Amino acid sequence: MTLENLTIAAIELLKKLIETSSFSGEEDATATLISEWFITHNIPYKKVNNNIYATTKSFRESKPTLLLNSHHDTVKPNKGYTKNPFKAIIEEGKLYGLGSNDAGGALVSLLATFTHYYHQENLQYNLVFVASAEEENSGPHGLHSILDTIPKIDVAIVGEPTLMQLAIAEKGLVVFDAIVKGTPSHAAHPNTDNAIYNTIPVLEWFKNYTFKKTSKALGDVKMTVTQIDAGIQHNAVPAEVKLVVDVRVNDAYSNQDICDILEKESPCTSITPRGLLLNASSISSEHDLVKAGIAIGRGTYGSPTLSDQAVLSCPSLKLGPGDSTRSHTADEFIYISEIEEGIRLYIEILKQVII
Repeated sequence: MTLENLTIAAIELLKKLIETSSFSGEEDATATLISEWFITHNIPYKKVNNNIYATTKSFRESKPTLLLNSHHDTVKPNKGYTKNPFKAIIEEGKLYGLGSNDAGGALVSLLATFTHYYHQENLQYNLVFVASAEEENSGPHGLHSILDTIPKIDVAIVGEPTLMQLAIAEKGLVVFDAIVKGTPSHAAHPNTDNAIYNTIPVLEWFKNYTFKKTSKALGDVKMTVTQIDAGIQHNAVPAEVKLVVDVRVNDAYSNQDICDILEKESPCTSITPRGLLLNASSISSEHDLVKAGIAIGRGTYGSPTLSDQAVLSCPSLKLGPGDSTRSHTADEFIYISEIEEGIRLYIEILKQVII
C-alpha cells in the first residue's frame, strides 16, 4: 500500500474511532476497530483485555526491540461541547471529535507507520505496536498489564500530541492523601485545637515547600493541594481535615524519594501515597531516535503531562501529531495536515534508525 493510501486509511480509521465510545475500561468496540485494521492488512495480532499488539514480520529475538505505543481510550466529554463529541466532523481542515487529538491522531499515525514497515526485512530493530487501554485513568488493565506478555522493550516511542516535537522527558505523578487532625467540639464552645485552623499552616507549608533537585529537561518538582474535605454540619468542629496533594515529579527523583521526603518533612498528621507506579521518564539527547528527530528539524523539550511512558522502565520518547493544549477541551480537534505530517515524520525518523 502506498504512503498516500495508508494515510487516507488511517484518517478513515480515526473517524470511526471518534464515533465509537471508548471511555477508560470500556474500549471493547474501539479494540475491535483496531483489530479489523490488522485483519484488513493481513497482520497477525493479539488482544489482551482491550490492549491490541503486533510485531513486525521479521521479528528476531537477537535484535533490540522498539515499541510504538499510543492509547485508544478517552476521557468523558465535558459540558462545554458545542459539537457532537461522537461525530467526526471536518471543517476548515480540522477533524473534530472526542479523542481526535488525545490521542487518536498519534494512534493512527503510529499504526500506519508500523504497517509501512511491517513487511520490511533486515531491520535493525524489531517493531512492536501496542494500542493500549486505560491510559486516561491509569487503570489496572492498561499498558503496564501486558509488559510481561509482549517482547522485552529496549526503547519506545509513545504517541501523544506534541506538535511532532521531541518530548525527551516527562514528569511522573504521585497523588497523596493527607490528614490534619484536631479536637472535635461544638462550635459554640472554645476550641484551641480546631482541625480546620490547624490546616492553615499546613497549606502554607505545601504552598511554599521547594524540593532541592531541579532538572534540565523538566525543571522543578511541582506540588499542589487540589482537594480539601472536612466537616458535616455548621455547628460541629470536625476531628480531621482531609487533603489531596498532586505532585509532578522530575527525573531527579524517584516517586519513592518523594514519598520518603513528604513522610518525613510534611506537617500533616499522616500522608499516604495512592501509588508509586507513575515515575518520571526520559531518553538521552544522544539516543539515535532523538538525533534523528533533531536532524529533520524537530526540537526537544520536557513534558509536564503524564502518558503511558510512566509505566515503562526503558528509555522512551513522547512524540505525536496534535497539540497537548487541546486535550480534554470542548470541541477537541486535530488538523488533517497534522496527521499527514505525523505519519511522514514518524516514517522518516524511524528510517534513520531501523533501516
